[in-house]
Amino acid sequence: MTDGPPRTKHLASQRRDYAQHVLHDDYFQNQSPHELVRLWLNDAMEAGLTDATAMTLATVDELGWPDARIVLLKGLSEEGWDFYTNYGSAKVKHLDSPPHMAAAVIYWATLERQVRVRGPVQRLEREISEAYFASRPRTSQLSAWASAQSQPVENREQLEVQYREQAEQYPEGTQIPLPPFWGGVRLSPLLFEFWQGRSNRLHDRFRAQKNDDGRWQWIRLAP
Repeated sequence: MTDGPPRTKHLASQRRDYAQHVLHDDYFQNQSPHELVRLWLNDAMEAGLTDATAMTLATVDELGWPDARIVLLKGLSEEGWDFYTNYGSAKVKHLDSPPHMAAAVIYWATLERQVRVRGPVQRLEREISEAYFASRPRTSQLSAWASAQSQPVENREQLEVQYREQAEQYPEGTQIPLPPFWGGVRLSPLLFEFWQGRSNRLHDRFRAQKNDDGRWQWIRLAP
C-alpha cells in the first residue's frame, strides 16, 4: 500500500526568511511608481531571472467569477502596461465588459519583490499592434493566425494542421499581416503596491495612489 497523498502539514512547514533588500520611507520621495517598476524590472532582467516580464493578470467574468492567468509584459510607460493577445480570448471578453478594469501582479522570487497594480484597460491602436507583431518570430506570427484562443479543439493534430495551413498560405519570405482578431491591451495603473521581503515577516510594503491633483501619494502599509 502507498502512503497516500502528502498531508497538509508538509505544506504548512514550507517557509523561508527574506533578507536581501530594504525599502526606506524616504526612498519614494519625488519617485514615480512607474519609474520604480522600471528599476525593479531592470534589476530582474540584469539578474538573469527566467521570464522576468511574466505577470499574473486578473479579471472578472460576466458572472462575477474572478479569473487569472500569466501574460508577458511587452510595454512599460507612464501610460500603462502593455501585453498582446487574441481578442477572442476569455481575458479580453472580460476586459471589454464593464467596468473595463483589471489587476496584475509581478513576483520576482529571487529578488524577494512583488509589485501589484490595478486600473482601467483599453485596446492599443492598431498601428502599435502592427509594429509589435512585425517584431515577433515568424513561428509566433503563424501561431497567432492558427489558434482561436480559448476555443475548444478536438485534439493536438487539429492545431498542427491549422498551423501548417497558415505556413502554406504565408511561405518563407512572405510578410505575415497582423490578424484582425489579435493585438495589444494596455492596463493603466491608478494604484500601485510594492512589496519587499524582510526578516521576521516584517516586510516593507508601500502603496502609491494618484491624488486628484495628479500627484502620487505614498503610504506605508503593515505587512
